[in-house]
Amino acid sequence: MIAVIAGGTGSVKLVRGLALLLEGKRPKEEGMSVIANVGDNIWLYGLYICPDIDTLVYGLAGILDEKRGWGIRGDTFSFLDQMKRSGVDAWFGLGDRDLATHVLRTEMMKRGGKSLTEVTAYFAEKFRVAADSKVLPATDSEVETMIMTYDDNDGDAAVAAGEMHLQEFWVKNAGRPKVRGVRYRGIEQAQATKQALAAIKNADRIIIAPGNPVSSIGPTLALKDIKAALAKRRADVVAVSPMIGNAAVSGPAAKYLSAVGVQASAAGVAEFYKEVAGSIVIDGRDREVASKTIKRLDMDVYETNITMQGRQDEVRLGRYLLLLLRKSR
Repeated sequence: MIAVIAGGTGSVKLVRGLALLLEGKRPKEEGMSVIANVGDNIWLYGLYICPDIDTLVYGLAGILDEKRGWGIRGDTFSFLDQMKRSGVDAWFGLGDRDLATHVLRTEMMKRGGKSLTEVTAYFAEKFRVAADSKVLPATDSEVETMIMTYDDNDGDAAVAAGEMHLQEFWVKNAGRPKVRGVRYRGIEQAQATKQALAAIKNADRIIIAPGNPVSSIGPTLALKDIKAALAKRRADVVAVSPMIGNAAVSGPAAKYLSAVGVQASAAGVAEFYKEVAGSIVIDGRDREVASKTIKRLDMDVYETNITMQGRQDEVRLGRYLLLLLRKSR
C-alpha cells in the first residue's frame, strides 16, 4: 500500500503514472491512497470549490483537461459567460460540466450534512476511479492558503496588494504581486481525517509528490496530527523535488519558498521536508549543487529526470519511485 501526499498539477501527473502501474494489482497489496491538499479550496458564486481534489479525481478518472491542467476535457463555459454578462467579476474559470461537481458538493455538504471526505468518495465512485486508488482530503475542516503581498508592486497600480486567497493571487492577479508571506487560515482548529491518518499509518511507503511545497503540500503538513504521523514514519517517506536549479518545473514555487525564508532550490525543498522525509528525489541536473547539502540533513538523495511532459514520463517517474521504494524495504 502506498500513500501519496498530493496537490497541484505536478502531483496529478505522478499519481496518474502510479495508478497506471498499479492497475490490476490486488488492492490490499498495491493500492494507493492519495491525501489531497485542501488549502486551495474556496467559496465562490455560492459554491464550495476544491481545485486540487477535483483535479486528482478527474485525473484518475481519465476525464481531466490535460491541456489546461484543470477542469473536465471538452467542457464549455456558458455559465461563466452568463455570469460576466450579469455583471459579475467571474475571474475564476468553471466549466459547465465541472460546475455540476461544485453544485452537488455544496448541496451534499450544506443540506445533506456530508463531510468533504464522503463527498469526494461519492464523486470518485461516480466518475469510476479505480477502487484501489482513493482520494482522501487531508481534513474535512475549511483551511485556506492566504498569500500576504506588499503594497509596493513597482508602481503597477493594476496589481492588487494586501492579503488574498491563493486563488486570487494566482488566478485573478496572475501571480504578479510581490509575496511577503504565506499563512494557512483555519489551520489551528483543523484536524486531519481519520482516513488520512490511517492511510499514513498503514502504508508500506509514503511519497510526497512534486507539488508546490508551500501551497500544494504545506497545508497538509501544517496539520499537526499529519505532521506527527509522517515524522513517525520518516524513514519510509520519500519526497520528490519540484525544482530544477533555482526554478520550479511549473508554477510559483520559487516565489513562495523565498517568501517563507526557504532557498528556492532542491536543497531548500529538502530543508522544508527534513522533519517528515528521510529521502528525496532530485533532478540529475542538481547533482553537484544539491546532493552534499541535502545529505547534511540526514536525508538520502536519489537522482533522476523529474520532468513529466507526457504519459510516458509520468509512468517512467512512477516506475522509478516504485522500484526505489521496493529496494529500500
